[in-house]
Amino acid sequence: MKRTAGLWLLIGLAAFCLLPWYDVRGSFWHFRWFDTLSTQDAPAILWAIGERPWLWLPLLGLILSAAALFLVKSPVKQAQALVISGALGLGLLIGQGLFVVGFGARATVFEGVTQPGMGMGAFVFAAALLFIITTGISGLGRGRGDAFITGMVGAIVALVATFVFYPMAFIFTSAFELRGGQGFGLTEFLPRFFAPDIWSLACVTGRGQCGVAVNSTLLGLATATGTTVMGLAFALIFTRTDFRAKRLLRVLTVLPIITPPFVIGLVLILLLGRSGTLTVFFGDLFGIEKTRWLYGFWGVWLAQMLSFTPIAFLVLIGVVEGVSPSMEEASQTLNANRWQTFRNVSLPLMRPGLANAFLLGFIESVADFGNPLVLGGNFNVLSTEIYFAIVGTVADPAKAAILSLILLSLTLTTFVAQRLWLGRKNYATVTGKADSGRNAALNPALRWTCYALALPWAAFTLVLYVLIVFGSFTRLWGYDHTLTLDHYRRAFNIVVRNGVHFTGAAWDSFFTTLSIAAIAAPLTAAVGLATAYLLVRQNFAGKNAFEFSTLLSFAIPGTVIGVAYVMAFNFPPIELTATGLILVICFIFRNMPVGVRGGIAAMSQLDKSLDEASSTLGANSFTTLRRVILPLMGPAILAALTYSFVRAITSVSAVIFLVSARYNMATSFLVGRVENGEYGIAIAYSAVLIVTMLAVIIALQLAIGRRKLRRTDRLETT
Repeated sequence: MKRTAGLWLLIGLAAFCLLPWYDVRGSFWHFRWFDTLSTQDAPAILWAIGERPWLWLPLLGLILSAAALFLVKSPVKQAQALVISGALGLGLLIGQGLFVVGFGARATVFEGVTQPGMGMGAFVFAAALLFIITTGISGLGRGRGDAFITGMVGAIVALVATFVFYPMAFIFTSAFELRGGQGFGLTEFLPRFFAPDIWSLACVTGRGQCGVAVNSTLLGLATATGTTVMGLAFALIFTRTDFRAKRLLRVLTVLPIITPPFVIGLVLILLLGRSGTLTVFFGDLFGIEKTRWLYGFWGVWLAQMLSFTPIAFLVLIGVVEGVSPSMEEASQTLNANRWQTFRNVSLPLMRPGLANAFLLGFIESVADFGNPLVLGGNFNVLSTEIYFAIVGTVADPAKAAILSLILLSLTLTTFVAQRLWLGRKNYATVTGKADSGRNAALNPALRWTCYALALPWAAFTLVLYVLIVFGSFTRLWGYDHTLTLDHYRRAFNIVVRNGVHFTGAAWDSFFTTLSIAAIAAPLTAAVGLATAYLLVRQNFAGKNAFEFSTLLSFAIPGTVIGVAYVMAFNFPPIELTATGLILVICFIFRNMPVGVRGGIAAMSQLDKSLDEASSTLGANSFTTLRRVILPLMGPAILAALTYSFVRAITSVSAVIFLVSARYNMATSFLVGRVENGEYGIAIAYSAVLIVTMLAVIIALQLAIGRRKLRRTDRLETT
């Protein structure tokens, strides 16, 4: 403990005396200050000596920590002193950032004082104080006395608090704001929260339309159920059958998740809309009346099924693979047939995966606003109402905040129901012993049921993507089908003259998008899987609240996330707007829950005896995580990397508020082309993005590989 705390003490002191305390010119991590040190790039010690003496206050935490290390002899009292001194320093650092000039620059404690946003020095100094606190906590015996575990918990809590709760506070305080900005109170909050247009059940009784909260709930339950069933069918086909075209099927299961926004909705309209190709064909053939059925509940549900089934599949395939064959063989030895074995042995062991897939499907559905926006018609849901409350003709932040609170309540209810369904049962099936058996094959009825569900769905998906590719080569999709390459030339033109020049209109956003996604994806996977490790393998106070907090940013629509980030990070103490860093941070905490849920589902199957055996052999927690747990987490790592990379490219709702002239993302470019009626360029750009993401996913699969759980797996590679 003393050595670890001393190291962080030196790091904090170096940050205070050497690194620029405030934002440097260029970007957060720009090192130009190292060569051309200016007044603005000065470290905290120079600012404290000069015109900002309040910067001496956070240093008090380091001074008291040093005194505790050198003067206090009792290990317990030393640990307590480290916690108190680190917390004091961190509190003073946060206080001087918020209250000198903070809260959106609405108030200034010291008249005439200005203070830029915090920079690299403040960030490293805060991290040092945080880890001094967690080191002291480990010295008190928490986290099994392991500084790595307590440090990981502290880091994730701090990150979630800073980049989820802090920006959300700006939104949610608006829910209690009185009309005209005349303060805060409950007099207007309660009537607006329980308004009939939110909770009406008129559609259930056949007397009208339901409220937006009821619509979102019904749609979420339908989508979550459908995607979980479909994802399980695909996972069973991959792992329990000898279907020959598994590779093609795998590509088709991933394609919808790598599709840019509006494309699925557009192709569904061109196929199944009132004037769509299939609608006209079957209408003329069978005399069926052409209707607008696609614009409503069923159209949105169909689009969400296409979009979110891959998420359920990515979560479930690792869980289905992890079911121990020896348990299924034991069941059959006791005269159980294949259906009884699947129903009574295999399916119960898949409950963590099924529960997490359902939860993710529900959250994705209620938070989605792209598909309801395109196909909703008169079917209004919470996400679209929040969007129009923010960007409508008359902005109403209070209404948007109230609807966001309702959406969060729906998510919390589903989360609690999931925990009650799973209970406290043990689902571990992967232990330290190698398993040489093979998983039981599906009984014929179940196998053909999976085929009947998955194969037509895959064929329908294939038709959609063939049409997307075809549409990118036509002059005007749906009207003039003359083949042309003009859309690709305008978007991705390259001129080779005295070098290679990327002159196409889409190149700038394309390169920016790939760079941001490549940075965000591994960070998202790392934070998500680390969180899952803590939730499954560690016990600490507030664990359940911590788990739900990791879902918070995922449950809130991206539109609200984007607005909250602009409100929170456009002013000191943390100024990030118009930078690439704010996009990376937004993607990390928006997409982290998929890594968390996939990691929990996969890690629930790893017996804790694996950790205990590693510890018995002298390995610490970090070594156990790196050499034992992570090699068995291949599917979860692949799911987290794949999903986070793809969503960083295809996300639109949050990005639309955070892009800038320097950092323009692909989805923002696509929205601009769609608004200008340039559908050909938008579809061509979408096709290029799909091919790019597919290539990256294949590369990730080859790099991560399959986990080897059975002796037969190992024999196949020799």
